[in-house]
Amino acid sequence: MPESQTNPRMSQTNLAGDLLLHLGQAADGPLHERVKRALRSAIRDGRIEVGTALPPSRRLAADLGCSRWAVTEAFGQLVAEGYLEARTGSATRVRWSGSSDADAARRAPQHAPVARYDLAPGLPDLRAFPRRRWADAVRAQVTTVAFTELGYPPPGGHLRLRRLLAEYLGRSRGVSAAPQDVTVCTSVTDGVRRFCQALRARGITAVGCEEPGWTRLREVIRAAGLDVVPIRADGGGLRTDELAGYTGLRAVLASPAHQFPLGTVLAPERRAALLHWAREVDGVVLEDDYDAEFRYDRRPVASLQGMDPSRVVLFKSLSKILSPALGIGWIVAPARWTEHLHRTDQTATQPPPLDQLAFADLLESGAYDRHLRACRKRYRDRRDTLVRALADQLPDSPVSGIAAGLHLLLRLPADVDPPAVVRAAAARSLRVADLAAYHATEDHADHGLVLGYGNLADGAVEAAVAQLRAAIEEGRQRS
Repeated sequence: MPESQTNPRMSQTNLAGDLLLHLGQAADGPLHERVKRALRSAIRDGRIEVGTALPPSRRLAADLGCSRWAVTEAFGQLVAEGYLEARTGSATRVRWSGSSDADAARRAPQHAPVARYDLAPGLPDLRAFPRRRWADAVRAQVTTVAFTELGYPPPGGHLRLRRLLAEYLGRSRGVSAAPQDVTVCTSVTDGVRRFCQALRARGITAVGCEEPGWTRLREVIRAAGLDVVPIRADGGGLRTDELAGYTGLRAVLASPAHQFPLGTVLAPERRAALLHWAREVDGVVLEDDYDAEFRYDRRPVASLQGMDPSRVVLFKSLSKILSPALGIGWIVAPARWTEHLHRTDQTATQPPPLDQLAFADLLESGAYDRHLRACRKRYRDRRDTLVRALADQLPDSPVSGIAAGLHLLLRLPADVDPPAVVRAAAARSLRVADLAAYHATEDHADHGLVLGYGNLADGAVEAAVAQLRAAIEEGRQRS
């Protein structure tokens, strides 16, 4: 009978965090050779990382069910080969880090380098995340919440958070909703994905999307099996006059308060026209509230949902206010859609209940409102500084978009190639985005960059614009 069958412990053992060592059978050679080969293979494969302390030889021998001599002999050979490092009075540790550049590249973390200057859209000021207040809120829930709250959350999310969200959205965004109309999700993309599944179940097979618009949401809609219908947007927002040209279209995704990436607001007459269209076709408007809380020249416009709660579904998350790392968002929908969401998506992921309750604490205590007020002032001042720097250093590149949100448009001269600017900026550790990347079709004449200032350090504005100016010069087409 093979040795590994008479003593099962000799075939594998836990090592450095439950790593399994496979020793094979007696026919594969002496035991100390098999221990050596198993350890060497685990090190070379990267399953035991550089610097990892191996178990003492006595404990490893006991785990393997073999003599201590077999383990110490394997350790000694691996030390001689350079795989291990042994020091008197200290644990034996892995020393080998790869025999080639290919091995090193394979083990290197696959993360994009962090840019020194972040002028790309999509993030709030991560430096301003209220770490202490959030930690206190989570700690309070962990120490005081009833044990009954530690189970699975009910469909739609924790009732306390849904109640507080309905109250907050009513007073701050003009939303008309009861707690049962609110569904907690992990992000706007998650909410749109789930709602698209409900649309398909109702026989709706296409969604109109602003052109240009947020690329990720178009991808989510397609992934849900629905067609994307580009509807042009301009200085007045979504071109509602074009909706009549798409027979059978019954759903439209729009960002009325602050369109991305054009930075415009849906004109009042178009707001009315969009709702009229939804009633005429028995359709629904998906309202992405995006960064609507941040308006610097006047009070933010109210949500479209408040004008017709029966035809508008609102989507929002904390990704542009606190951090996308929290994974907390919400959907406000009419009862017929909310019931469908809960019934058809039983496996939907929710934010952890303790995090939901921590956010509820921020809402109820007023800490969330205070954070928003501080952010409005910070972003307004930063945007003003950025606009002045752009005017001074790039006078032939006008800025467009209302004084709101976390991004603006920089129009480039005709002889500048935007993709070349993006590449040149990346080489200078500067992140920017090409406006053309947010188009769904090639039928456009947009020529510029989308600049985000949410995650740009206040003291880095001038230097970032200087780097951008140099990148634009490199991207200027030479005839």
